[in-house]
Amino acid sequence: MEAFLIAFVLFYFWHNLGTSIGYHRLLTHRSLIALKPVEYFFVIGGYLCLEGSPVWWVTMHRAHHRYADTDLDPHTPRKGVKFAYNGWLGKRDYPPHLSPERQANDVLKDPLYKYLEQDGHLRNASKLCAYTNIGFRVLLWVAFGWQVALASVLAALIAHQMPLIINTVCHLPKRFGYRNFETKDDSVNVGWLSIATVGESWHNNHHTFPGSARFGLKKYEFDMTWMTLKLLSVFGLVKRLHEPKIKFTDDFVLRPEHLLDPSAMMPQEETVSV
Repeated sequence: MEAFLIAFVLFYFWHNLGTSIGYHRLLTHRSLIALKPVEYFFVIGGYLCLEGSPVWWVTMHRAHHRYADTDLDPHTPRKGVKFAYNGWLGKRDYPPHLSPERQANDVLKDPLYKYLEQDGHLRNASKLCAYTNIGFRVLLWVAFGWQVALASVLAALIAHQMPLIINTVCHLPKRFGYRNFETKDDSVNVGWLSIATVGESWHNNHHTFPGSARFGLKKYEFDMTWMTLKLLSVFGLVKRLHEPKIKFTDDFVLRPEHLLDPSAMMPQEETVSV
């Protein structure tokens, strides 16, 4: 049982930080720079909890920010909670208004991510991800026994749910959370999710400052991912951590000049024909 619990905790935080650091704050928002081995360490952690092709993930999430809570948003709860949670998954093709060559061309330049994308064949990319995940657990079973393998499976399945829950709960302003900033979308900060999601649930903060590597902006907004990044920066493993250069007092008012900071900006789309 001790081996199971230790393995579960280690895998759970690796998978969650893999999604939060690797897929989200690094690849999608470019809110930091990491050494390539560090980048792969976290991205693989996300991939091994069934997050799928990094190119697909980045394409969808950048579109979510660009079209937040409109008809073009890939997973807005305005189309229903079930749709926001998992109804938008499992498509054969990208929506007509989205293209990885436009939304995620920077990620496509990496040979590993390009391979995992399977030339845009989403079903093939999903199968590759599933087979890789299964193979990884088989190797764990052979090398460390069934308890470690089972702990890895359970940790991955739970970690996989976190972005889906955030997509839903953190865009239901009349039911959960609070807003530090008035944005055009429905994003809210949901404190009770912050530990399970390693700080990803400070969603209203994130939609206001999408280029920030720090999501928890007030003292009581615990952000384990930010703490991890600060620790890694001490050893030179990551650098150029964007964060808002403002103090959040009780009488703080968001001004247009605050949104000119790099922490408030999204990566630019490629101007290519699609």
